[in-house]
Amino acid sequence: MSNFYGDYNQKIDYVFKVVLIGDSAVGKSQLLARFARNEFSVDSKATIGVEFQTKTLAIDHKTVKAQIWDTAGQERYRAVTSAYYRGAVGAMLVYDMTKRQSFDHMARWLEELRGHADKNIVIMLIGNKCDLGSLRAVPTEDAQEFAQRENLFFMETSALESTNVETAFLTVLTEIYRIISKKTLAANDELDPNGNSGLLKGTRIIVPNQELQTERKGGCCG
Repeated sequence: MSNFYGDYNQKIDYVFKVVLIGDSAVGKSQLLARFARNEFSVDSKATIGVEFQTKTLAIDHKTVKAQIWDTAGQERYRAVTSAYYRGAVGAMLVYDMTKRQSFDHMARWLEELRGHADKNIVIMLIGNKCDLGSLRAVPTEDAQEFAQRENLFFMETSALESTNVETAFLTVLTEIYRIISKKTLAANDELDPNGNSGLLKGTRIIVPNQELQTERKGGCCG
């Protein structure tokens, strides 16, 4: 999986919409900024409404544009987020590993996501802020157990230190590509009226969590 970054002059083979969800202040916007622009802002303010960034990369010699959507995690913006899931083929379910409550809310966020999104959406559980190891409130084992039970990918990240951020996004995008390219071979001519292939329908995703855990070399996040 080398040469991820595509040439912006190339034609785009695929556009994948990925949504970031989770409580406010867990670091969703920082994860997006780190992945899309390799930036981190100490003075980051709460996201109001919805914003998105794009990043073009190459997967298996195809040019993929990732369209990553970020929304406010506060309850009062929930009305904004209901349409937010439409067309998403991937999701990052983010909690702050120093705030137990943000992890405890993951089941509710996951229920909402599954209520609005395609049933075969590729989902990764992300425990962010793993640079704050001394403040850990969510044991890695708790998150792994939740991820395995719900068939989610799982990774711990640090937007501040850029730990596992790229790996997390690329894991999700590569899995989406694998599913869609596989379906393309079987259903090349099945297009909806808008010309978009309904390729995720009917594909059951089984995530081999044990093989996908980040190798830990000591510390919280590999």
